[in-house]
Amino acid sequence: MSSPYFKCLKSESDESGSLYGQFLIDSLSPGQGITIGNLLRRILLNDIGGTSITAVRIAGAKNEFSLITGVREDILELLLNLKGIILKSSNKETKFGHLKIQGPSVITAGLINLPENLKIINPDHYIATISSSNILEIEFKFEYGTGYKLAMKNFQNNKENFLQIDAVFMPIQQVDFKVENIYDNSKETEVTERLILDIWTNGSILPEDAIADASKFIIDLFKSLTDARKTTQSKDLKTDNNILPLNPHTNIAIEELQLSVRAYNCLKRAKINTIGDLLKYSPEKLQELRNFGRKSADEVFMTLKNKFGIIFK
Repeated sequence: MSSPYFKCLKSESDESGSLYGQFLIDSLSPGQGITIGNLLRRILLNDIGGTSITAVRIAGAKNEFSLITGVREDILELLLNLKGIILKSSNKETKFGHLKIQGPSVITAGLINLPENLKIINPDHYIATISSSNILEIEFKFEYGTGYKLAMKNFQNNKENFLQIDAVFMPIQQVDFKVENIYDNSKETEVTERLILDIWTNGSILPEDAIADASKFIIDLFKSLTDARKTTQSKDLKTDNNILPLNPHTNIAIEELQLSVRAYNCLKRAKINTIGDLLKYSPEKLQELRNFGRKSADEVFMTLKNKFGIIFK
């Protein structure tokens, strides 16, 4: 069986700026098509990030229900229109933009003054209409993220007077795939699969770049898991090498030895309460205990040997 290969079958764009691409991954083993298709689809829809407007500051607006003099739309309508602006950024830094227009005028996304490394994909997108000579001034906050970001703070509690917006960071609009079986007439039993991916984006990312980013995400994810496993094994090995074999009788109280009163009292005065404590002493050091003579030592050695098979060297 030959190695899998990747090919772009179709690439299109529409007037709104949306992009479409169809791709082929061929020469897959049976079962790999559905596995790879599902994995790529979930990563493309959930983990590919983008830039969006997350907050605005509107001059003269006291709350999200305010009316702006001379502007046809109220604040809520204006915010809804701003959510439709599609942005493309070359980095993940937070940026700020500005709009100041005197009417009468129809305001579109292309009139926003943007920072470097930020581009509006749909500059003709409608924002608002100023029907008088009033001025509309808005400051924008642009952030990078993945998935959705819900506005958690209301206007009144925001010290900077920024009104947060529900943001959609996902640049991938739709992903479909299908798997086809390929039969080799010269080899009746051999079957391969090919995966056909259809990807639609909002125009801020090329479909082929989206697949490349998704593939890199998957590779980095599994590499991190592999590296974490190696690190864990290394730590476990070092830990195992530093652990001394434990005597199963370590925690047994010396009362279980049933020693004579003299030997028992000497051990307790030395704060030897378990067999583990007792094994920390060498025979010579044990006989140095106060009132603990040769006879008491012989008694302890013999009891340990007869009851637990422990022999002092």
